[in-house]
Amino acid sequence: MPPPKKTAAFATKFVAVVGTDDMRVKETALKLSRELAPADGGDFGTDIIDGVAESADHCAQIIRATMDALQTLPFFGGDKLVWLKNANFLADTQVGKTNAALEGIESILDYVETLPADVTFLFSASAVDKRRAAWKRIQKLADLRMFDKPDTSKTGWEDEVMPLVERRAREMGLTFEGDALEALVQLAGEDTRQLDSELDKLSLYVGERGRITIRDVQLMVPLNRAGVIFEVGNAIGKRDLRRALELVRTLVYQGQNPIGILLGAIVPRVRNLLLASDIITQHPKIPRGGYQGFIGALNGLPAHETAHLPKKKDGSGINGYPIFLAINEAQKFTAEELRAALQGCLEANLKLVTTAIEPQLVLERLLISILTPKIKRKAA
Repeated sequence: MPPPKKTAAFATKFVAVVGTDDMRVKETALKLSRELAPADGGDFGTDIIDGVAESADHCAQIIRATMDALQTLPFFGGDKLVWLKNANFLADTQVGKTNAALEGIESILDYVETLPADVTFLFSASAVDKRRAAWKRIQKLADLRMFDKPDTSKTGWEDEVMPLVERRAREMGLTFEGDALEALVQLAGEDTRQLDSELDKLSLYVGERGRITIRDVQLMVPLNRAGVIFEVGNAIGKRDLRRALELVRTLVYQGQNPIGILLGAIVPRVRNLLLASDIITQHPKIPRGGYQGFIGALNGLPAHETAHLPKKKDGSGINGYPIFLAINEAQKFTAEELRAALQGCLEANLKLVTTAIEPQLVLERLLISILTPKIKRKAA
């Protein structure tokens, strides 16, 4: 007979909250600590151990304190919660590589496998080296809550962030007009703490109006790295060479990876412009006045005509919003120019990877070739 499956009740005795989104990890862990704490345990029913280790010796002290808390029954009996909070010794750091950290977490997990029924263990950490055996054991043993920041170098990362921002805004009594939500996410980036801070400022600014416009966002939200990348795309769409060069130089000066700039800022906008140009050419009557009409018409086309368009991560349909935003901008280019631009991006990528040419020069030459109008000479 196959071994019996772990019951849901067992899973709730060990709850792990991890991920690179530090704010959401801390917020969720705090909420769970209140839910899991014994109702009548008072101060004696919960042990909280600060998991931030500054050295190998400090890490060993934290491990001992955690084991003591897990093995010590409540003074007055009943249930108990042990929370190892903000642990940093599972990360790929000097402290995380010590024997105290490697062996210590294994000893905790060994005990957790035989955790008494009246003890619940809550573990929270923002940085975890997912190559380690300990991580695989946590995945197997724990009721796991993951909160990772999206990878902003990949197309469609905004789709993960916008629903969270919209929900937080709704809780604050705020709504967004037109493209204001996407503009906020693009300018502020993927960091939850930063987005919350920007929502607070916007809430104070719009006051009782409660509706955030794109002008509000542009006025109140400063550019960060993700915002600069977004603005590079906007400059390309507007065919503003001076602005595009200025922004790329800013990113290079900030130490951003040139390949990341190419793949995260330039290629997506050129690709969306080309897709938009193709849609306009093939379907000149497609609605352009609003996104709902546009995406509805796009989804209504035969599958073979939309097979090349990007899909949402959950597979629920076409990821058409970036293409919709590029519709008006695409008319500033010819289809031939956009195809040449995409080919230029491929050649620039090869140069960045295989040659010793100065990366900034490669990007600047690419932008000049994309954004400089092609003047046809008259026949003599």
